[in-house]
Amino acid sequence: MGRTRRSYYSALKRITKVANSALSLRRICNSVAKSTAKAMQANGCRILSLNPQKEYLITVGAYGLSDLYLKKGPLEARKSLPDILEGKVVFIADAAKDERVQHPQIALAQGISSLLGVPVLGKGEAIGEIRIYTREPHQFSEADKSFLLSVADICAVVFERAELHQLLEQGYKANERRRKSSQVSPLPTTLKPTSFAHPSEEDFAGLLDFYCIEWLYEPRSFPLRWEGDKIAEMFTPDFYLPELDLYVELTTLKQNLLTEKNRKLRQLRELYPEVNIRLLNKNDFLKLLAKYGYGPLGEAKVEGIDRVLYSHAKIQRRIRTLARRISRDYAGQRLMLIGILKGVVCFMADLMQHLSLPVTLDFMAISYYGGDGQVVKITRDLDSSITGQHVLMVEDIVDTGMTLNYILSHLSAHNPASLRVCTLLDKRARRLINVPLDYVGFEVPDEFVVGYGLDYKGEYRNLPFIGILHPELIKDEEVR
Repeated sequence: MGRTRRSYYSALKRITKVANSALSLRRICNSVAKSTAKAMQANGCRILSLNPQKEYLITVGAYGLSDLYLKKGPLEARKSLPDILEGKVVFIADAAKDERVQHPQIALAQGISSLLGVPVLGKGEAIGEIRIYTREPHQFSEADKSFLLSVADICAVVFERAELHQLLEQGYKANERRRKSSQVSPLPTTLKPTSFAHPSEEDFAGLLDFYCIEWLYEPRSFPLRWEGDKIAEMFTPDFYLPELDLYVELTTLKQNLLTEKNRKLRQLRELYPEVNIRLLNKNDFLKLLAKYGYGPLGEAKVEGIDRVLYSHAKIQRRIRTLARRISRDYAGQRLMLIGILKGVVCFMADLMQHLSLPVTLDFMAISYYGGDGQVVKITRDLDSSITGQHVLMVEDIVDTGMTLNYILSHLSAHNPASLRVCTLLDKRARRLINVPLDYVGFEVPDEFVVGYGLDYKGEYRNLPFIGILHPELIKDEEVR
């Protein structure tokens, strides 16, 4: 498979030309995958994009690979050649036997032998991957690796340009909607270069984006019927929702389509009993959202919410990450968690459940007084001494930093062994005092956020997500 420098140079010229064209992202990536595979005399090539949480890899371009192999299921970034995410070039001699391959049995069935993968890097971090596949065992040369890394650099520019275009387009649409109806629409949370088969699927994806529910489009095909060794019929659900571990197939109320899809779903459930799948029409989906407190049928909870900023599942994932860091940093020590009532209750309760070290709790309460409401008064102090103890101040949100600065000064006067701060939300745009924040969940925009313990005039604390309040409902924003 060794290629001359001239042939690789010609391939890079073709790839650069198509990368700079006006084609859609998927068509560009398909063309790049084809040119790359042919230049390396490989049997297949796959270009993957990493989702923002760095949990899943989504195919954005491919060549020479079967539909069954491409849709064998969501690729988990930490289970499928994880070293690539660390910026390494990964070579797999035998894909059917290597534990770094997530689906070795399907690689064997598809006749894939050797594999070479390289990262697509954006600003020094992995944002995707390119993988080359061969059916015969093969050793890749240094020239092969250098060529593939060069293609990855071009793909990084393509990804970033597509994301910028998507942001600008979404921003333009949001401005138009805002101008017409004063409604704000969220910017996309991930690069979604998807061409939908039906407008209803695009509407469904838009609803999922609004509620920050992560989704994958047509991520897996399930064989339903075989004729000898060949697959005669497959079923590909429209969406997979990783947070709910749920496959969703959309349908209309047309009886003939409904009957056929119900037949396929019965077969799928018989063959794959572990798979959670639902057949939904629009009303079914609204009911599903309401079950989780979202959507028009859950109006009692979301009235007044402009948009969802962080879903409950996303909050929980971030809390688990923070808890792991805190547990590692305080390994072998006892820790006292201190929170200010009442907004921190949800965050404190969930955080301490994931800490793998002994902890004690205490709470304070404060009020504000003075003409501008900026002076802090402690109305409930700690019940126990913190002298000589390791203290972690747990906050729901930090904005100006004035309240936190006052509390930290108060606590420091009691001579704790150490004093650090963990906040779920950091509204840095409003910072007046540069207080130290050791653990931060999310940096939020300069908007009034409610839910998950945060309130507006005593309401919205019970929302399972964090949302942005409609601006017209806010009269006097309280200092947090």
